[in-house]
Amino acid sequence: MKIKEGFEIQNVCGEHIIVPTGAENVDYSKIISLNETAAYLWENIVPKESFTIDDMTQLLLAEYEVEEDIAREDCTSIVECWKEMELIEE
Repeated sequence: MKIKEGFEIQNVCGEHIIVPTGAENVDYSKIISLNETAAYLWENIVPKESFTIDDMTQLLLAEYEVEEDIAREDCTSIVECWKEMELIEE
């Protein structure tokens, strides 16, 4: 998987917001706000050519005190949300 081109994260008044940068991505009917953990994952996977849920899980385990099965469940949930929002390419 990888993050689609044309989206970037910005900090707006302390909120992490995904902003479309390409004309084909502009849809102002949705605002995509990320919590601290999702923003951390986003910032660390965007530079990668591709990533897996295992990659994301390892990032969480390295940064937070969390059990591996909980981290994996959270990453799976985040990926599903990002897929629904069409932020991820397979």
